[in-house]
Amino acid sequence: MDFKHESVLLNECIENLKIKSDGIYVDGTLGGAGHSKYILEKLDSGLLIGIDQDEDALKAADDVLKKVNSNYKLVHSNFSDVINVLDELGIDKIDGILLDLGVSSYQIDNPERGFSYMKKGDLDMRMDQSQSLTAKKVVNEYSYDELIDIFFKFGEEKFSKRIARHIVEKRGEKEISTTIELVDIIKESLPSSALHKDSHPAKRVFQAIRIEVNNELGIIENTIFNVIKRMNKGGRVVIITFHSLEDRIVKHAFKELYIDCICPPGMPICTCGKQREIKIITKKPIYPTGDELNVNSRSRSAKLRVAEKI
Repeated sequence: MDFKHESVLLNECIENLKIKSDGIYVDGTLGGAGHSKYILEKLDSGLLIGIDQDEDALKAADDVLKKVNSNYKLVHSNFSDVINVLDELGIDKIDGILLDLGVSSYQIDNPERGFSYMKKGDLDMRMDQSQSLTAKKVVNEYSYDELIDIFFKFGEEKFSKRIARHIVEKRGEKEISTTIELVDIIKESLPSSALHKDSHPAKRVFQAIRIEVNNELGIIENTIFNVIKRMNKGGRVVIITFHSLEDRIVKHAFKELYIDCICPPGMPICTCGKQREIKIITKKPIYPTGDELNVNSRSRSAKLRVAEKI
């Protein structure tokens, strides 16, 4: 299966990165190089560093980028490890980083990867297929309370208890091994009123399991804090999120970096020593245009936030 992915908010990302021809830029979620291709086209003596934990993505990206120029390096890693990646490449400062936190169309559409609640496949959901934790392990080995916790916290699923109880009952009879088996269990757990809403009844649970398997939320904030320290003045952090949990984390991290003093109110002088590190470019997030939504319906929930190192 070819690695295809429609790049979300492409023009908005490239514009907000403020790319310099001699700058160093990181695409921390390389995918099929949809965004990176356009970054690389703007580089002369600069460098693009592409990071992805999916080997298929790296191979597909290399095929795309080598047709543009050779000013790039690809690394099999997670964007949370960007500081070590920079150290290994001998790079002190960068001029921009792009993070597209969505799952690629390739991963969703490929049944073998187990991300889709619309197609039958093994319960996998690993973005990095070398890791040991899979969706199957979560569904079959997590306790009742642990399942409730991740469904509610990561999926904001109000029927978390009912779904978790039904999963525990069913896995007691036999292992739950496919996406469709899990979808059927979720549907059986829900009241009829919840089955006829606009969104798929399994969407929230699948999102929650995917986030748990890949530790998606746990790595965002620290990555932002760490990468800002390695930014040149004027460098941009450009982040696309796809659900409220991610967006909330990015918004909070930007706010923390923007605050100039955290001393208690009423202190005559600042003793905390905290200094503002960024200016927030997007007071409100940027959304896809109507034209983009017509071409790519999966961009519907996307939000873009941008900050600049000062």
